[in-house]
Amino acid sequence: PGMTGGVLSTHRAGSRAPKSTVDLVAGSESSGRLRVAVTGASGLLGRNLRASLEEEGHAVSALVRREPRPDGTEIRWDPAEGSVDARSLEGIDAAVHLAGESLYGPWTAGKRRSIRRSRIDGTRLLAETLASLGGPPATLVSASAIGYYGDRGAETVSEASSPGTGFLADLCREWEAATEPAAAAGIRVVRLRIGLVLTSQGGALRKMLPAFRFGLGAVIGNGRQYMSWIGLADLIRVIRVALDDVRLEGPVNAVAPAPVTNEEFSRALARALGRPLLFRIPTWVVQGVLGEMGRETLLTSTRVRPARLAGIGYDFLAPRLETALRQELGSRPEGSASPTRGSSRR
Repeated sequence: PGMTGGVLSTHRAGSRAPKSTVDLVAGSESSGRLRVAVTGASGLLGRNLRASLEEEGHAVSALVRREPRPDGTEIRWDPAEGSVDARSLEGIDAAVHLAGESLYGPWTAGKRRSIRRSRIDGTRLLAETLASLGGPPATLVSASAIGYYGDRGAETVSEASSPGTGFLADLCREWEAATEPAAAAGIRVVRLRIGLVLTSQGGALRKMLPAFRFGLGAVIGNGRQYMSWIGLADLIRVIRVALDDVRLEGPVNAVAPAPVTNEEFSRALARALGRPLLFRIPTWVVQGVLGEMGRETLLTSTRVRPARLAGIGYDFLAPRLETALRQELGSRPEGSASPTRGSSRR
C-alpha cells in the first residue's frame, strides 16, 4: 500500500547492506523541505532520528531546556516549569515527542515522581501548546512503551488489548492520555508503544554486551518471560512512517513481529558473539537487588504483536532477532542464512 497524505515519504531500501542507522533509513522521496519539532533530540533515539531527517534535507527544531542556539535550530522549553516558546513552534509540520527520564535506577519515591513528571507533565504541556497554535502541525508522534500491557505471560497482545497493572502500565496509560489535547484539536496523534530497542550505541543491549563478550552472560529468572524488541533502524523508520501515513493513528506497537523469551534472547546474543551461555540469575536475586524496577523491566513477560504496522504492510529491516543482532554487532550467527536486505515497502 502507498503512503496516504502524510508529511514525509520514506524510501525503498537499497540493495547493499547498510553500514549505519542513517544509511538504513536515508534516501527520502519527499518533495519538500519540512520542519519537524523533536523533544529528546539529544538522546539516543532523538539523535538518530534527527540525523535521518536532516540527511534528507528536512529542518529539525530541537526542544531544549537550556538557552537555545541563535540559528533557529532549537526551541526553549522547560516541562518542569511548564514553559515552552510557543511562538517558535508556529509553522512546524509535525512534532515527535521522545523526552522522558530514564527508567534505570532504584525506583525510590522521588524517582517515581520524576519519571511520572517527565513523561506525563511534559507530554501534556507539549500537547496543549500544539493545540493552542494558530496553525497546529498535522501530526504528533508521541513515545509510549509496551509496559502499557503489564505482565501477560505467554498471551499475545495487540493494540486492541486492555492495559495491564503495575507502575509501568499505569504510567503508560496516563502518558498516552496526556496527548488528548492535541487529538481534540484535530492533530493526528500516533502513540508509539516501543519495545526493547536493540542498538550497540546504548540502552539495554550495550549494558549486556560486556558480560556476554566475556562469557558471563546469563538467563534472567526462569527465562520464559517474553521480550518484545525492535532494531534501532526499524524504530527510526517506524517513526518516519508514523509521520507520513495517515492510516496510523492512536496506539501503534513499535516492535518486531518475532518476540522471543529471555532464554532465547540470551542464547542468540551469546551465539552472535561466539561465547557460551553458562549462567542463570535467579528471580530472587533480581528482585532483591533491583526491587520493583527489576521485576517490571526484567521479569515481566510481554508478548506483543505489531498489528497496526502489519495492517499497513510495513516490512521490517530486521524481522528476526538474529538479523537485528547481526546489524548491530556486525556478526553472523553460526548456521544463519546470508544477510538479506530490508525493504521499506508499505
